[in-house]
Amino acid sequence: MNSLLKYLLILLGLISVIINIVLVCLNSNRRPKCLSQPQESLQVRHSDKSLIFADLTAEEYKLVRDYMWAQNDLKISHSATARPSENFIFLIDLLLPKKADALRYLDANGQKPPREATVVVFHGVHGGYLKEYIVGPLPGPRQHRDVTREKYGTTTLPFTARPVTIGEYVQLFQLLDQVFKQLEKPLKESFGYIPKERELLPFEGMPRGVKAGERKTWISFFRDYSGMYIHPVGFEILIDHKSIFSSDWTVEKLLYNGEYFDSIDAFKNKYEAGAVKKIVYKEIPNYASLKPKSKPSGLGPHQYYLRGKRFSVKNNQVIYLDWSFAFGLSSLTGMRVFDIRFKGERIVYELSVQEAMSVYGSITPGMMLTKFLDSSIGIGRFAHELVRGIDCPYAATYVDTYRYIDTNVTLRSRNSICVFEHDAGRPLRRHFSDFFHNGYGGMANSALVFRTITAIGNYDYIWDFIFYQSGSVEAKVHATGYISSSFKMNGSLEYGHQVAENVIGNIHTHFINFKVDLDILGVKNVFQTKDMVYKEVPLPWSPSYNAKIPQLLEQQIRTEKEAAMLHNSKTPRYLHIASNHTNRWGHQRSYRLQVVSFAGDHLPESEPEEKSMSWARYKVAITKHKDTEQTSSSLYSQNYMWSPYVDFSKYIEDNEKIDNEDLVAWVTTGFLHIPHAEDIPNTVTVGNGGGVILRPHNYFDEDPSIHSPDGVYFSPGSESDCEYNTMACLEKDMCSSTLEPFTYHGFEGVMKFE
Repeated sequence: MNSLLKYLLILLGLISVIINIVLVCLNSNRRPKCLSQPQESLQVRHSDKSLIFADLTAEEYKLVRDYMWAQNDLKISHSATARPSENFIFLIDLLLPKKADALRYLDANGQKPPREATVVVFHGVHGGYLKEYIVGPLPGPRQHRDVTREKYGTTTLPFTARPVTIGEYVQLFQLLDQVFKQLEKPLKESFGYIPKERELLPFEGMPRGVKAGERKTWISFFRDYSGMYIHPVGFEILIDHKSIFSSDWTVEKLLYNGEYFDSIDAFKNKYEAGAVKKIVYKEIPNYASLKPKSKPSGLGPHQYYLRGKRFSVKNNQVIYLDWSFAFGLSSLTGMRVFDIRFKGERIVYELSVQEAMSVYGSITPGMMLTKFLDSSIGIGRFAHELVRGIDCPYAATYVDTYRYIDTNVTLRSRNSICVFEHDAGRPLRRHFSDFFHNGYGGMANSALVFRTITAIGNYDYIWDFIFYQSGSVEAKVHATGYISSSFKMNGSLEYGHQVAENVIGNIHTHFINFKVDLDILGVKNVFQTKDMVYKEVPLPWSPSYNAKIPQLLEQQIRTEKEAAMLHNSKTPRYLHIASNHTNRWGHQRSYRLQVVSFAGDHLPESEPEEKSMSWARYKVAITKHKDTEQTSSSLYSQNYMWSPYVDFSKYIEDNEKIDNEDLVAWVTTGFLHIPHAEDIPNTVTVGNGGGVILRPHNYFDEDPSIHSPDGVYFSPGSESDCEYNTMACLEKDMCSSTLEPFTYHGFEGVMKFE
């Protein structure tokens, strides 16, 4: 018995030793988890001063709404679907502080600017007009002030200038239901329409009419498929909905298979008499579906942070290595950043999206006069949740945003902004020395990306502000989503290519306007241009021979009109906002505006709608800063194109001096889109975009990235030395990534017409 116990104990001891050896082996190969917290190497600390640029909070939106609702004389409806004949709060948004007040607070410990909100009210009760109010101070609003005359020079704005609200759409759709009841037979035979089962989906053209004061909308109809935008059916209706009472709305025209009709009865009678060329319905596959045609296999590359993130996001401020900036997301204009600093010096006061515009060509009325001005619909309004691993890297930092536009409650868009550091996969700089002193020096192009994506109807715009370690900032946009299309008929191919059966992808332009308020070593700056010319000179060592060699041309521009660079004019290739301070080598310290654009032709100035988009005349325009010239477009420009309340060209007409002044650059970029078969089902981002790069030009004494910890250098014999080559010693930093579970709530914030 004792021997058995002895052998049992020995066996247990051996088993224990074996288990421990196995565990040691397993743990020796197990990598530690990657750090999830920001690295301690961040060069600057967060400041609450950035909050003067922060979007209104959910609670602030509610406080402003409740205050306005409590004003009995305003008689504001509480309904989310208020009718045009009611008073309705369409928009609540942050009122940005005046620049001088903000700079005193940021730089000189001045008084904090008051926090106030802009409120847009549609007054439908007494015949219809629009007004804007300032409400504040927040968080406890105590007063409101009508600023309509102060901003626009008139006590009220015309009611037809307003965007269409969800409440108005509800009434429009009710009218369409009545029309469809009268036309059920032709709609069923031609398009397979079955009420409540197989609908026809509407898509509207803009502007709403051909002159100021009209509110007539062409509505085109599409098959009831996902990706409806590329399933036109050849049926369109013109509705006059100017009256504040929907009972007065009328159907003015109809288009069926290329033929116009003056009334529902005229179309119905001619159809039933067999006197029209009928469209015969047939089932077709949904070529617009984005469901992959192949099941996923394998997995593409994903990035993670070996030593933790090198950036930090707190409140509305981002810090990344030598960079810091404040950010916001306007419901109307979208993404914007403020107080951009590099190594503690402010480079940019404001960098913001201003407008996204498209002009379409078509033979059908729904697209023929269409000119979309997206800020009038709300660019930031349609910033929905970003999808991890697709819209942004999986491990990015995500930020929620809030908005109050065309609603009666504050709306939250979860994870609608993302921030991440990204290796571009292309060196920022490098050199391999083959001659004489052999060696290699280089640096990965690791930059911070600040992004949101807005899905405005058919198009999705990807907006990026990118911060490079060389001191450059890039603002760029890429377009994707669905093209707009029209039903093929005689003459259609003059306005686009056929991309599916009876489907024309309509030619159109994309113009994007950015506001770039550069402050180079203060607010007293000048505008300079540089370019080249070939100059013929005699060779000093052989005077009988001449050679043409490039020569530098430099010029300082002194007035706003001189600094308005029209699209159809030759523009100097180097455009600079410069300080009168010089660098070590005696050159004025400046930042260059490098525009990347493939834009089509701008709408001729002779067209009556052009004034509403006059900013697009210019590749770059430089103006003297004014708080009253805050934006290049307006909420009202889309539906009041013919007499816009913001005409950007007026900013230039006064031709103010821009010599040693606070300067703002307005930059227009974009691309011409001639749709083609590969736009089905979606337009890809490759080649479809544009932007502007802000590059230091003699601002520093040398490339600041030479001080980056990412630099690598080695010479023969030191290839494996880790001192200046972290790539040689990555093994000690290897870790296993910890990913958050995939979630998505983006469908919570979609528009509902009920």
